Amino acid sequence: MKNCLILGCGRSGTSMLTGTLARAGYYMGDWLYRPNAANPKGFFESYTVNSINERLLTRVSPASRSRSLLKRLWRTSFPSERWLIRLPVHTPIEGDARSLRRISRLVSKAPFAYKDPRFCYTLDAWRDRLPDDTVFLCIFREPGRTVQSMLKEHQRVYSDLPFSTDDAFGVWNDMYRHILERHRHQGDWLFIHFDQMLDGSKAEAIESLLNTRIDRDFPDRRLQRSAPGATPDYALETYLELCRLAGYEA
Repeated sequence: MKNCLILGCGRSGTSMLTGTLARAGYYMGDWLYRPNAANPKGFFESYTVNSINERLLTRVSPASRSRSLLKRLWRTSFPSERWLIRLPVHTPIEGDARSLRRISRLVSKAPFAYKDPRFCYTLDAWRDRLPDDTVFLCIFREPGRTVQSMLKEHQRVYSDLPFSTDDAFGVWNDMYRHILERHRHQGDWLFIHFDQMLDGSKAEAIESLLNTRIDRDFPDRRLQRSAPGATPDYALETYLELCRLAGYEA
């Protein structure tokens, strides 16, 4: 089995993809977020991984738009809102000594499968600590569907923070531009469209890359509840590039 990181914008199928690995023997973290209405089958996402990436992003992201809300989110053990920030592709992400020590401890627990949308931004800070056999899985779906799901989740959890449709498309595009322009040219990558998980057409490629069996029955078409919407040209261009890499006919 190969170690792996799962990347993709939030609400794009990262939980579904990681869920197919849950029975394969991977270490995913000591404290995984519990299922809820947004992800009834589970997030498969570690508070520890999130907190490291939050710390890394704190060093480069603008000040929180609502410090009192941020404190409330941390007190209630919710992840913070930085999975919703926009970060230009040229922004350097460097680990501080504490974060790098925590990363080293996590990546020593092989085989691991860590998932966090924030990896789209923070991967550079993790790279030097990752074992050589670490591979990268990037999942995506139609931007309009993802944006509708992002807005719904934002309203459910972060309703006090302003966040528009334009903001959501910007976040979606920034995350995948980081992958496409900064990250994908180093290491072994597999790009996966959400629908390729639902129809099983990417299962063999995932198993071949990871050298393990996945739970092909885990993806559930009934959980695709967001309707597609109009997509701005810049995001459509990024989406079509991802589709080409995934071998998916849009």
